[in-house]
Formats: sequence, structure tokens, C-alpha cells
Amino acid sequence: MLDAALSSYGAQVVLVSSSDENHPPENILDGQTETFWVSTGMFPQEFIIRFPDNMKLFTISIHSYNIKNLRIEKGTSEDADKFEAIAETEFEHTESSLQNNDINVNVSNATHLRFLVLSGYDHFVSVHKVSVQS
Repeated sequence: MLDAALSSYGAQVVLVSSSDENHPPENILDGQTETFWVSTGMFPQEFIIRFPDNMKLFTISIHSYNIKNLRIEKGTSEDADKFEAIAETEFEHTESSLQNNDINVNVSNATHLRFLVLSGYDHFVSVHKVSVQS
């Protein structure tokens, strides 16, 4: 299966609600867990990933830290102006390791995914890697 959420495949982070120049949102798509995007506090936080093509999606994997509640929405238009919820989940708190969650979605078509971090276990959260099996 193809990981559609790699920048080397053509995926892009096209919107983030906050950014830190030392931990930019592009780190989410570099395929590594050592690099990450960090929020700047307050909730909700969001980021949107655009795929190079309309994709069929099976499983979304997210490596993160301090996320409590996450909603994932899909978009099917080029403009990324309308989204539909496809998953909402609560992550388990981890003290000294990354949260690693696989979310089965089986979506027939999507050009964008919007990730809404609704709450966290602390004021700041980090997203280290997002993988999308297509």
C-alpha cells in the first residue's frame, strides 16, 4: 500500500492554526518521528493535508504527543472549503513515549484531510508523523 501523506509523494500541509519556526508543519509529512509540528497553545488546533490526486483512503496513522481528542474530516473539492467528519477519537495519555494511533476510515475519495485537535493533555501538542494508507 502507498503512504499518500508523504511530502515526497506530493502531499502538502496547506493550512495550520499555529506554527513555530523551529518545528514547522512540513515536519508532519517527512516520514520521520524525530521531527514534528508543535502547537502554540489553546484549542482547537488544526492542520489540513492536501493530496496530489483524489485518493481512496484506508487507514490513517498518527504519531503524536499530548493529544486528547481528535476529529478527522475529509474534503473532496479542490478549494478545501467543505469537509465531512470521518472519524473522532480520544487518545490514551502517554507519559514518556509518543502516542501511536491507527484509525480505520475506508474513505472512497478525498483530496484533503483536516485534523482538528479538540483538546490535549497539556497546553501544547505535537504531531510527529501522519501516514495515510491508500
